[in-house]
Amino acid sequence: MISHNKIEVFEHERLCIGEKGFSRTHLDALLKLNEYHDGVYFEAIAKGIKFNQYVGIIQVDGLTIEINPKADKEDDDKKWKGVLLQMLQACGKLKAESMGAAHVRRQNLNLLEVYFELYLREIDGLIRKGLIKQYRKQTKNTKALKGKLEFAGNIRHNLVHKERFYTSHQIYDSNHLIHQILFKALDIVEQFTRGTRLYDLSRRIMLNFPVVEKDNITVQKIDSIKLDRKSNGYKYGLELARLIILNYSPDISSGKEKMISLLFDMNQLWEEYILKQLQKACLNLNIEVSGQESKSFWSHNSLRPDVVLRKGNETFIIDTKWKKPSTSLASVGDLRQMYTYCRFWDAKKALLLYPGEMINNKFKEYQTDDYVEYWDGDLGLHNHNKINHLCKMGFITVLDDNGLLDSTIGRKVLELLEMDSR
Repeated sequence: MISHNKIEVFEHERLCIGEKGFSRTHLDALLKLNEYHDGVYFEAIAKGIKFNQYVGIIQVDGLTIEINPKADKEDDDKKWKGVLLQMLQACGKLKAESMGAAHVRRQNLNLLEVYFELYLREIDGLIRKGLIKQYRKQTKNTKALKGKLEFAGNIRHNLVHKERFYTSHQIYDSNHLIHQILFKALDIVEQFTRGTRLYDLSRRIMLNFPVVEKDNITVQKIDSIKLDRKSNGYKYGLELARLIILNYSPDISSGKEKMISLLFDMNQLWEEYILKQLQKACLNLNIEVSGQESKSFWSHNSLRPDVVLRKGNETFIIDTKWKKPSTSLASVGDLRQMYTYCRFWDAKKALLLYPGEMINNKFKEYQTDDYVEYWDGDLGLHNHNKINHLCKMGFITVLDDNGLLDSTIGRKVLELLEMDSR
């Protein structure tokens, strides 16, 4: 990780040329990276960029940019510094027992170093256990006839050399697609760990890794891997390799600078974290928790609330919002969305959940004249009941007094929903 300068910013901050060592070269590279990702990472401003809700790390041309999460602009910057790593661990995107995660508690490492060390330790463990071999098809000239003779190829390649055979045959070795993907990621890690404490480990693993073809690794090739009982131990290594390869951008600006970025959408991370914590809190309760349930809405459009909870015949909806609202009121669009969720899921209560100092507001009814029709057997006719859907804004403290993620957040969300957990 050759880096001479480091810039620390927070999501939604601005960074302009001339600030903290940020140059025109860096700006051009970041704009190109943003273009490759449909413009979701930044917004272009005059001679600079404004970061969106993506947090993580970017390294380009000797500069490391660390983008930290921050729920509210009024909050103290320092308390949010380690939140990303904690949240990634809580969501299962970092192994809590890993060497890399253990180092985070002792050193001021950045996210790339953590993931690089995770990957190197994982591959080192695979090498120690013994790398697998697989059958693969090879088509080439041989001096002995084996496998299937490719007649057209044999005529094309061996019209003069009658002693050779152009054949297709099976080979059983270590030079297969899984190892080619792992080696590609190792090669990237080796480039970005030069001059760091991880470089010796990276070089040792590269030397111990089997010789494989340096193929062009694409998303399609990575997704084509099907693990079986023999190769299932490669699962986590392949997940990390995919993350590294797909976030590597060689020659992204002027053809000279190589860039690697590791960015996460805080909206998605917050949603996933709340879901995980609710599942943990409801583990021994009579409450069912699910995420991203989908129902058809109109034509090919669908509705998909963040979290759905069910207790008996009652349904509750949660929609997570990472940023605190600028006023004390929810937006009309958010309230309409929650009302729609209530109607489609026949939910008793809906909660808009924001990070912040815990505030337990009151549920309020939607002022509508909606009724549901039912059959009244006593009267022998159809009757109507008014639908009372309730919604409120809820705020939950993300961190405890020690600056760590609050381990009781799932139970506190249930309290905001006023759910009887007995």
